Amino acid sequence: MYQNRITLTPQDILNKEFKIDTRGFRLKEVDQFLDVIIGDYEEFYKILKENEKEKEELLEEIMNLKQEIRNLKTNIEIAKSGSSERREVTNLDIMKRLSQLEKIVYGKEEEQQ
Repeated sequence: MYQNRITLTPQDILNKEFKIDTRGFRLKEVDQFLDVIIGDYEEFYKILKENEKEKEELLEEIMNLKQEIRNLKTNIEIAKSGSSERREVTNLDIMKRLSQLEKIVYGKEEEQQ
């Protein structure tokens, strides 16, 4: 994934050998190698920042989706309870209407007798 962005592997750094001059390692060679290491560290830092930003965005999306799920579950429960309440109200209305009809029918029958 990041192979084209990172130059050195840990093994490359471990196995690096510098040529020795009369006063020690060749400074130019060491400086060039350190420049490559610094470049890789900067790239790692950028990658870490990008991953952290992506992680935060994904966590925010997860929180939004969880909230949406909770809202939908609540709406489903409301719809379920609302429909059963409507049935009860409808049944209650039917019972009232039947009662009124009985009063009318039986009331008229009593008047006729």
